[in-house]
Amino acid sequence: MRRSRDLPPRLRAAAEFSLDHPDDIAFGTVASIAQAANVQPSTLVRFAQALGFEGFSSLQALFRDRLRERHPVYTDRLKALQGEDSQPPSILFGFVAAAKTSLDRLATGVDLEAFQRAVQVLAGARTIYLVAKRRSYPIGVYMAYAFGKLGVRTQLVGTAAGIDEDILALAEREDAAFAVSFSPYASETVAQARGLARRGVPVVALTDSAFSPLVESASEWFELAEADHAGFRLLSASMAFAMALTVAVAEERQIQRTCRSSGSSR
Repeated sequence: MRRSRDLPPRLRAAAEFSLDHPDDIAFGTVASIAQAANVQPSTLVRFAQALGFEGFSSLQALFRDRLRERHPVYTDRLKALQGEDSQPPSILFGFVAAAKTSLDRLATGVDLEAFQRAVQVLAGARTIYLVAKRRSYPIGVYMAYAFGKLGVRTQLVGTAAGIDEDILALAEREDAAFAVSFSPYASETVAQARGLARRGVPVVALTDSAFSPLVESASEWFELAEADHAGFRLLSASMAFAMALTVAVAEERQIQRTCRSSGSSR
């Protein structure tokens, strides 16, 4: 949805509303959505066509499919699990199979040029701010741990003291951020990524859809949809991606230091 920056103002308003209110887009009527987004119904049709859909109903169907796939309540997930072989070994093998599927998707689906650009952005940062909430929080915590061991200055945004905004206020253009959120997207993460981007702080994002509200704020972004077992989603591929990015950034910083040292010794 980064292309929404190039859309006319009314279509851009529709794009921004769709990112912020995916449930409304999925299940509202054209009239109710247009009223909520403060645009004409015809604008929604033009917006869908600008994205390559035949009409708004086709775009709406995509939003519905995404939400139905990713929002089953936990009791329904347990029921789905009971409908299969629910013995502990089968549960284990089911999660292992889902993890393998996610890792296969990661191996074949990552834009390697974008990955290299993201490494350059983060390696050149004075401080890397890690923005991750809710289900994504373990990713930020593990990256902070690994970066610390590798000697890279980071700041995990997600404190018990509730001073996230004070911490983010310290971020400047010389810094960078890594933001991660999956559907249903953490509103705090989205708002904080937008705030950083508005102030000129480059943001690298990991998310699960081109319709993610994180995309608009990111200078580089990566789409990674984890496979699930009976509706329970893992973080297998997301963790692998995050750790690969962490180590690659640390390695790039070491190369840059070596180059600077070689240059100064001449």
